[in-house]
Amino acid sequence: MGREVKFSHVREALETLEYPIDRANAADEFADVTLLLADGSENFGELIEETSSDRFESAEDLESELHNTLPREAVGEPYQSEGDA
Repeated sequence: MGREVKFSHVREALETLEYPIDRANAADEFADVTLLLADGSENFGELIEETSSDRFESAEDLESELHNTLPREAVGEPYQSEGDA
C-alpha cells in the first residue's frame, strides 16, 4: 500500500526532494503517493507529470505548478480555510 499525503502537507512532502529536480524524477518520487484533496484523491506522481515545467528549482516552484494543475474544487471551497466549519 502506498503513502498518503493531505493537501495541506504538500509543502513538507515536496521539501523531501533534492532540488533542482526535473519533472520526471519528481513524479517518480511520488508515484506511490495518494494526495488527499478536498473533493477526493489523486495520484501525486501523476499530478506532477501534468505540470507544465520540465524542471523545478525549489519546493515552492513545484508547489506553485501543482496549484496551477489542480481544479479549484480540489482545494476546498473558495475563501474557506481548513478550520472553517
